[in-house]
Order: sequence, then structure tokens, then C-alpha cells
Amino acid sequence: MPLPAVLGHEGSGVVEKVGMGVTTIQPGDHVVLSYSSCGGYPNCLKGKPYACEVFYDLNFTGKMADGTSRLHKDGQELSNFFGQSSFSYYCVANQRNVVKVQKDVPLEMLGPLGCGIQTGSGAVLNNLKPDPGSSIAVFGIGAVGLGAVMAAKVSHCGIIIAIDIQDNRLELAKELGATHTINAKEQNVVETIMSITGKGVNNAVEASGRPENTRFAVDSLAVLGHVVQVGAPALGTEVTLDMNTILFERNLNGFLMGKAFRNCIFRC
Repeated sequence: MPLPAVLGHEGSGVVEKVGMGVTTIQPGDHVVLSYSSCGGYPNCLKGKPYACEVFYDLNFTGKMADGTSRLHKDGQELSNFFGQSSFSYYCVANQRNVVKVQKDVPLEMLGPLGCGIQTGSGAVLNNLKPDPGSSIAVFGIGAVGLGAVMAAKVSHCGIIIAIDIQDNRLELAKELGATHTINAKEQNVVETIMSITGKGVNNAVEASGRPENTRFAVDSLAVLGHVVQVGAPALGTEVTLDMNTILFERNLNGFLMGKAFRNCIFRC
């Protein structure tokens, strides 16, 4: 992203003004800001804006969809982020970034719904769709991982294993639904998961972006198990897998923004 830039990709606020052609929101609405999408290419037209063909351009190159900047300082253009730059006091966003929420919900609590919580919970609710009583491991217990833990509890998973290297995060995971925790600095992750489950987990969410955890997640799967990769590493990061592990009906796929689409992001 060209610098200087104003960052911020999870925001909540009150609409001050709307531009010409905006029909979904009006001044005074309480809203949450999420990712940008074009609305015109095939995936968006199919109701899958999280897979927008120009997702990268709209969210990470610093310009609005028309190629212009809305942010300036001393006559210099500033790059925006996620089509919104919610760290600014005022921000300009496309109506496709904006989701209206009820005014009786505390606005100051809603910002993380725009990315972290919807990504973690969506990985479970919209992708893995675990059977009641099944097992799941969550690697990386930040906001995304905690979203996955809470969604696993809502889905009535029987075994919910949280993996991290910070004990305070693991304690919070217990409060939010984890049945087991593993400190990866102190325990062998794969062996411990196998000892808990017997034959491996049915599902896993990798939310740390560390390639070794992707490998651990795949190696911890039971037959027909499924890993969702949501952690974002640096560009060019590679992971090594035993091809035979995948061959025996184990699955790994990437996953963006919780498969959430505008106006339906916050139903859960």
C-alpha cells in the first residue's frame, strides 16, 4: 500500500451524510464498516462479494473504486485501507462497505464485527458447519480465533480445543467455550490433540497465519477432517505438507471474511 496511509478496517459509527444514489442507508443510521467489493463482477452478482474478483484492488491499494482518494493532508493524497480507513474520525466509504445495525446495540462494541469476529465465526458457521458433538481445534486465540471458539460452542461441538502460546488467551478461550487448551510452547500440539480425541479432530481453524500451525492443523485431522485457513501471513509464505495426509480424505482451504455478504454479516 502506498504511504502515507490512514489504516483501520473495523469501524462503527453514525452516518453523517450520503452521496447521490445511496439508497440503503441515511443520515443518523448506526452502521458497522466492513470490506469493500465491486458489486459488478460475476462473484458479486452471485451473492459472493467476499470472493470479489477485484477484492485486493479495492481493499489494499489505497484508492476508492474510481481510482481517487478521499483523504488528504496538506494537499497530499493519503491512501485508505479496506475502502474505509476507520482509524480516522470521519471516513468516506462505499455503501457496499456499510452495514446498518440496530440503534439499541452499544455502537462502541460493534467495530470488530466488521472483520475479526465475522471471519472467525463465519469459518465455523458458514464453512465447516460442524455436526453437534464433533470436535474442532482452533489455532491462534486472538479475536478471530475467539470468534471461532464461540461459534463452535453455539454449534454444540463436543470437543473444542484452543491452541496458543499465551496463557491469558487460553483462559479467555475457556470462558468462551473451549473444553481443552494447549500451550504450544509447553506441549506437543499434534500429540496432545490426538490424546484428547483418539483419532484426530473433525475440524480445525488456523487463525495465526503461521505455517507451522497450518501443518499442525492438517496433521491433527481425522479422516474426512477439514481445516480452514483464515490467518494471513506475509505474502510469499509457504507451507509444507505430507501429501499422503491430504490424500486420505483430509481437506484444507482458504477462506475470506467469513463468507459474509453485505446486510447479512451480523445475523449470527
